[in-house]
Amino acid sequence: MTNRIDIAKKAPKVYRAMIALDAAAREGLDEQLAELVRIRASQLNHCAYCLNMHTVDARKGGETEARIYLLNAWEEAGDLYTEKEQAALRLTEAITVLSSHEYVSDEVYERAAEHFGEEELAQLIALIFTINSWNRIAVSTRKKPDVR
Repeated sequence: MTNRIDIAKKAPKVYRAMIALDAAAREGLDEQLAELVRIRASQLNHCAYCLNMHTVDARKGGETEARIYLLNAWEEAGDLYTEKEQAALRLTEAITVLSSHEYVSDEVYERAAEHFGEEELAQLIALIFTINSWNRIAVSTRKKPDVR
């Protein structure tokens, strides 16, 4: 495999815009919830770089090992995740796994809206599309995780 481009170096304006978008998308959201969303989207997108980064950040933020390990099976984990977190994770999955026959259903959207005010829901949606963009950058450039 040959080395792939470094977006930060070869498209610095785009990279800086992504950094700004990421900062804006995080505003007003609980950081623990945000890390769960980032990890779940990164799992779905098979992004090793982002998975590593966000699991490390989640641990630093006080997230438990059990909740990180079981995130891939959050629906089967019972009440390990709050109803609000479950609504956010369901919305994350719906937005992340778009295809011609799947979409964000009214049921998924309305459940999220029950737990998030309009501004917070807008921020959550922004966070989800931002982590999906980061995942696509890292996966397409085969960015390697910094595992220590």
